[in-house]
Amino acid sequence: MFNEYFEKTKGKPLSTASDRDIYESLLSFTASHMQERGYNAGKKKLYYISAEFLIGKLLSSNLINLGLYGAVAEELKSVGKSLADIESIEPEPSLGNGGLGRLAACFMDSAATLGLPADGVGLCYHCGLFAQKFKDNKQTEQPDYWIEDKNWLNRTDTQYAVKFKDFTLQSRLYDLTVTGYGNKSNRLRLFDAETVSESIIKDGIAFDKKDVDSNLTLFLYPDDSDDNGKKLRVYQQYFMVSCAAQLILDEAVERGSNLHDLADFAVVQINDTHPAMVIPELVRLLTERGIDFTEAAGIVRNVCAYTNHTILAEALEKWPVKYLEEAVPEIMQITRRLDLMVKGADETCAIVQGDLVHMAHLAIHFSFSVNGVAALHTEILKNVELKKFYDLYPDKFNNKTNGITFRRWLIGANPDLTELIRSLTGDGFLTDADRLKDLAMYENDTDVLSALDTIKTKNKLRLKEFLMKKEGVVLREDSIFDIQAKRLHEYKRQQLNALYIIKKYLDIKDGKYPDRHLTFIFAAKAAPSYVMAKDIIHLILCLSKLVAADPVASKYMTVVMIENYNVSVAEKLIPACDISEQISLASKEASGTGNMKFMLNGAVTLGTLDGANVEIADFVGKDNIYIFGKSAKEVIDLYKSGRYNPRALYSKNADIRRAVDFISDTAMLKIGDGTSLRRLQSDLINKDYFMALLDFEDYSKTKDKAFADYEDRAAWARKTLVNISKARYFSSDRTVSEYNREIWKL
Repeated sequence: MFNEYFEKTKGKPLSTASDRDIYESLLSFTASHMQERGYNAGKKKLYYISAEFLIGKLLSSNLINLGLYGAVAEELKSVGKSLADIESIEPEPSLGNGGLGRLAACFMDSAATLGLPADGVGLCYHCGLFAQKFKDNKQTEQPDYWIEDKNWLNRTDTQYAVKFKDFTLQSRLYDLTVTGYGNKSNRLRLFDAETVSESIIKDGIAFDKKDVDSNLTLFLYPDDSDDNGKKLRVYQQYFMVSCAAQLILDEAVERGSNLHDLADFAVVQINDTHPAMVIPELVRLLTERGIDFTEAAGIVRNVCAYTNHTILAEALEKWPVKYLEEAVPEIMQITRRLDLMVKGADETCAIVQGDLVHMAHLAIHFSFSVNGVAALHTEILKNVELKKFYDLYPDKFNNKTNGITFRRWLIGANPDLTELIRSLTGDGFLTDADRLKDLAMYENDTDVLSALDTIKTKNKLRLKEFLMKKEGVVLREDSIFDIQAKRLHEYKRQQLNALYIIKKYLDIKDGKYPDRHLTFIFAAKAAPSYVMAKDIIHLILCLSKLVAADPVASKYMTVVMIENYNVSVAEKLIPACDISEQISLASKEASGTGNMKFMLNGAVTLGTLDGANVEIADFVGKDNIYIFGKSAKEVIDLYKSGRYNPRALYSKNADIRRAVDFISDTAMLKIGDGTSLRRLQSDLINKDYFMALLDFEDYSKTKDKAFADYEDRAAWARKTLVNISKARYFSSDRTVSEYNREIWKL
């Protein structure tokens, strides 16, 4: 099919074409097939508003969902071309950061696959978060340009005026088609500001934050460590929700709504607090169109639903009143009126408190549904963090445990494992994840267990080749691959993993050698202004250099920090993993989705009872997961009492003291920056807010046990099979079906 298409449109044989010619032709070939499929439609439509959509490269994903991947790969192979080589040309859309954005992308895939009329709405960032570069063993940031002349974005004629206090910006809507697996498509609606200019970027990712006309959609999460950065976030968020609200009302009217009945035509899912200003903006637009304020507020409350993704204070956004008054005074005025409508509630539940606007409070009061994203997370919201709101609105609160799309994370990421599962169970599992339960009958089948082991080795070799080309890193495929890949944040505790590596390094120096070579792989970006997170990256990079240069230690261990982690890297990394590090401090990780991707691809989890780890542990059983650390209740009680004392642990535990002291050892200072290393060391001893030292002993013991258990290869393969079969619950098709059945009702 593609061969004929190429010759017809390019006027030359496929065999003579360059990879770039083939890539650009494949874009239009795939787009034409997507157009033939059409789009999901219905009276009522979901608008999933999110600051992030971490969609990854789209060529292979679209070909898979259209059922064309295998055929195109074979056609290219027949003329000496590789689809993998063609795919490598595609730049990765830089529209997200971590789990929040990847979840949104999975949800869009699942909604299209399930035939639900559901569009994502966000911003068309020119440079995304940033491209991570390592220099002098530190993270630096560069713009992550991704929009080429030939791309997946469809420029539309839709434009909206967005009014700020002192100026008005014109938006432009770009649509990006989201294909369903064997079904019709939906759209990702991305708004850009017509005046934005990449030319204002100066050094790294620095730019004039006051030049809003030129910078508004340049970067995801612009640095908000100063007042201008905070104001820019307000401008950016309002621009996103104003465009979204205008689109929602226009499309609802087109489908027959009189706006009084808007809830019959539209449902808005507010993905975390970033889009919460859509509530006062919808009220503003409805009153502008002649609806009484009180009725407008009631309409919006019946249209909007809110997903809470965190209990971390810094992520529950609170914007200074003065910034909203400077940027969007009309929205601030409406927010004050909405606040008055809920003043009968406890004062601590107020939307406006002193000089701050609490965006989560706004979202909870004026939505009809509030959901957490894992069973433990939702219980913490109801009983601790948002208890007063739960007491006010018990019927609003519900749980929707996150999920991942198996199409991307099996067919795309792990074709060999996909084929093995198909051969054992059929291919129904790709749309009905419950079919994975059929794998359980092979738990004691030595041929199947051996095949799983072979596939894992093949994926390790694939990662080995990839990292050799990308970074010149040499891995050993006979090593245990222990991987922690996620945002760099103190609560995710990459520092705990690093302390274990120091302990293991010092053990080796003392002549205590592991049974097998150990490979510790990290992949993470730190927010540009997050000093402690960047210090942790510096520590890991220094350890990597130290170990590589040590003639003894390098025989037994390798430490790698992969530069510029993204979805494309994840697709190589996750299938190669043996041990999945999910070690956040209990109660701090809302859910996690990396834990699900690793599990689905046959990794065994080493983790705390936090987020969705709790549900994973329930499904796989205690013999197929490695759990350590204090419980969420114990951690919450420690925070309440203020009794946690890291210095006491440091003083009385020799292993902790030895590992922490080594951070500023002479050997480390020869490689690293003493200011950065000592700052991190001091924080661990004196503050350690996310309690790495508290769990260090149990973590070390549990990790050592996992490494020892790995030596029974048949037993380990059995653990991986159990994890794969039990991953069935963590399909985003299941999650989205629950959202639809209980919240959206499309």
